[in-house]
Amino acid sequence: MTTPDPATPKPDPVARALQPLPAIIFGSRWLQLPLYLGLIVAQGVYVILFLKELWHLVLHAFTFSEQQIMLVVLGLIDVVMISNLLIMVIVGGYETFVSRLQLENHPDQPEWLSHVNASVLKIKLAMAIIGISSIHLLRTFIEAGALGGAAKAGGYTETGVMWQTIIHTVFVLSALGIAAVERMGVSAEAKSH
Repeated sequence: MTTPDPATPKPDPVARALQPLPAIIFGSRWLQLPLYLGLIVAQGVYVILFLKELWHLVLHAFTFSEQQIMLVVLGLIDVVMISNLLIMVIVGGYETFVSRLQLENHPDQPEWLSHVNASVLKIKLAMAIIGISSIHLLRTFIEAGALGGAAKAGGYTETGVMWQTIIHTVFVLSALGIAAVERMGVSAEAKSH
């Protein structure tokens, strides 16, 4: 005989029916379903892009320089990180804003999903965006460095690289700000209890 988990809310057998307006407002969350399905299609497009880039790398493994291979691999990592971001938005957003996925005790349930809420999702998304921005910035530095004096011909001006760096720094500072605000909210909530 298993003991019920006290943290899991018990369903009310006599659930109160909502009035028409609250029922419409609450039911409107299902309008997000096509958006999440669209992101799943976008995920499929990223899988195709990844396979295309991987095939390109394999075909040119003996003709590419080490730097060219590094740039293609960074492109592959970028696709994977964007794909991870999509998964966080699809799974976390659906679970948080639409309906429960009921994955409790599923062996493949992501660890972070058990304690996901809008705050956790914001921080995870901010961290993913910083990771993606880091990869883009690293690619820019490598490509601009390889072009040397011909950097302008490759599309990398000093100003462009500077702006990419500034934007990346703003992403980092924004994520730190989000995390600090969330931490203050948790501290204030703990003090009130």
